[in-house]
Amino acid sequence: MNDVGVWPCLSARGEGSSLRVAVVPNARRTGTDGLHDGALRVRLAAPPVEGQANARLLAWLADELGCARRAVRLQRGDHARRKTVEVDLPTAAVAGWLSRCLGPAGGHRP
Repeated sequence: MNDVGVWPCLSARGEGSSLRVAVVPNARRTGTDGLHDGALRVRLAAPPVEGQANARLLAWLADELGCARRAVRLQRGDHARRKTVEVDLPTAAVAGWLSRCLGPAGGHRP
């Protein structure tokens, strides 16, 4: 099976990837919290005020994926908890990161 088929939150977008994210703001720490309804659940240690949570999400994703901040863009969901993020990395690279974060089956990671 290809990398995209394993992860319902991941899809190919041109030469890059598209990642569906469900954000939980005001968390104690920033990190992944499994899959939720076809999206990667990310807890953010930032309030949903004046774009702080969006900025934190994009910076955190870039750092986690090992790419430049400019390679990660919010495509949809500027004012919503459900977001779509474009990443200028191949789906295989993003799928590898998802496997490291969540395990090969995409289960919850404490």
